[in-house]
Amino acid sequence: METWPRRREDARIIQEEIESRINLVPLRHEIRTVAGVDAAFVEDKTIAAISVFDYGSLECIGEYHHIQKTSFPYIPGYLSFREGPAILAAFRKMTSPPDLLLIDGQGIAHPRRAGIASHIGVLLNIPTIGCAKSRLVGESEKPALEKGAWSPLYYRDEVVGAVLVTRNGCKSLYISPGHLITLQEAIEVVLHLTPRFRLPEPIRAADSLAKRLKLTLKG
Repeated sequence: METWPRRREDARIIQEEIESRINLVPLRHEIRTVAGVDAAFVEDKTIAAISVFDYGSLECIGEYHHIQKTSFPYIPGYLSFREGPAILAAFRKMTSPPDLLLIDGQGIAHPRRAGIASHIGVLLNIPTIGCAKSRLVGESEKPALEKGAWSPLYYRDEVVGAVLVTRNGCKSLYISPGHLITLQEAIEVVLHLTPRFRLPEPIRAADSLAKRLKLTLKG
């Protein structure tokens, strides 16, 4: 199932298979650790960064990364084929898997309901949430600019995510379940992970790690 084609036509077929395996069910276990996942690019390389947090204390308890050659072009809607190989390689370096992955990108709020959070979640069989700064698909009303306010994101007459305000007066985030979690649970998790800033702490840390590695590669 872990196949990374180089042609869009082949990638689309894989996304259709991923979509058929997504299971949006309530969390089966208590969350003790959560990992934020982000990626960056420099020249012909992909940098995958993972920051692991204790869910209760929100303290960073581990960082992992992997750098490899980029093998898929940038095509909207096919982010998992560009970032996924490096993310999985970084994940395999972890001493123990987290209880949940929070990925900078989309879950089912995707043209084929198979965004990067869903794709990675299915491959790893782990609960995942997509947390994006911009909309890929769908329509919604604007929520009030108060933390905790949200509006459902509709796509093809289905609720595929939430437009969620995580900090008073700040722009919304686009939250969508990826795999093995419900939308309501995804919203609650993201709000718990945003005590001070707009972005969840694990994603902020992963983004910072990716940027540091990028600067190192640039010399």
